[in-house]
Amino acid sequence: MSPGLDVGADVRTHFTWDYDQSRAALSKLYEKGKTSQWNATTDIDWSPEVNFGEPDPDVTDETRLMLDQFMGFSSPDSPFAKFTDDERVRLGWEFQTWMVSQFQHGEQGALVATARLVETVPDIDSKYYAANQVADEARHVEAYSRYLNDKLQHHYEISKPLESLLVDIMTERRWDITYLGMQIMVEGLALAAFGLGNVLFRDDIIKQITDLVMRDEARHVAFGVLALQDFYPQLSSAEMAEREEFLLEATDLMYQRFLLEQVWERVGIDVEAGKQYASTNPLMIIFRQMLFSKIVPNINKLGLMTDRVRARFEDLQVMQYADAPDSASEALALP
Repeated sequence: MSPGLDVGADVRTHFTWDYDQSRAALSKLYEKGKTSQWNATTDIDWSPEVNFGEPDPDVTDETRLMLDQFMGFSSPDSPFAKFTDDERVRLGWEFQTWMVSQFQHGEQGALVATARLVETVPDIDSKYYAANQVADEARHVEAYSRYLNDKLQHHYEISKPLESLLVDIMTERRWDITYLGMQIMVEGLALAAFGLGNVLFRDDIIKQITDLVMRDEARHVAFGVLALQDFYPQLSSAEMAEREEFLLEATDLMYQRFLLEQVWERVGIDVEAGKQYASTNPLMIIFRQMLFSKIVPNINKLGLMTDRVRARFEDLQVMQYADAPDSASEALALP
């Protein structure tokens, strides 16, 4: 058996005999999904060489400066202050490889979780769109896997916080918490991370892939919002408190995920020193704030911005995004 992760779960499969498509917004999203398919084999130019670990002459001075600032190469208290030019280049490649590896693992999580939604969601509109998203996620895993295996020949294992969250999501019987964990948290963070990563990525192939994936992800986050926004007002205060608790745990796991523990270990930096740097460096704080930019407005829209959740988001300094446009509106406005 190939290496992997087995997760045992007690799942209730739901068949519906009501085939009327009564949720107009979800039907519209499903139509957009059907007409927005792309082929990872033919719609990406795989021909350029990617020279892992080597300086890329096409990287702009602006991108190089941004990465230097992000890693704090010029700061005397940075763990990387004494890195040579070659070590700095390698660190940039390692950061890119780590991000793409986590994208790949997260996309497989979305593939499996969304397949679960096909089984468990109560209405036909959601089953249709979830099935469409399963095909999207398979294509994403395929594209990232080919890039890592054929172009970088380099990868990272799944981060422990992401693995823990995937286990939490896949051991849940309640279909709405599958949405909350995957569509809102994992996919919402990924949507922001794709855009930020593309600013720092060092070759055109990965930028092509991520641009295509981002088009799909905006719809996927919108699917979660549209599916839950009518359901959560029906829940009791005790049921909503359970969703609040799950959300807080997921937030903490996702925050830990972006302390870059695996990268520090790979490049020979003391892991605790690297994590401390990542938690306090101003640009890395901004990085995490922007990652949460797709989550906070959707949590607000779903009525989950409780006092405890607000306090946690304030600790993370991300509440400035509370009034940003929600992903559902953005996705439904896509051409």
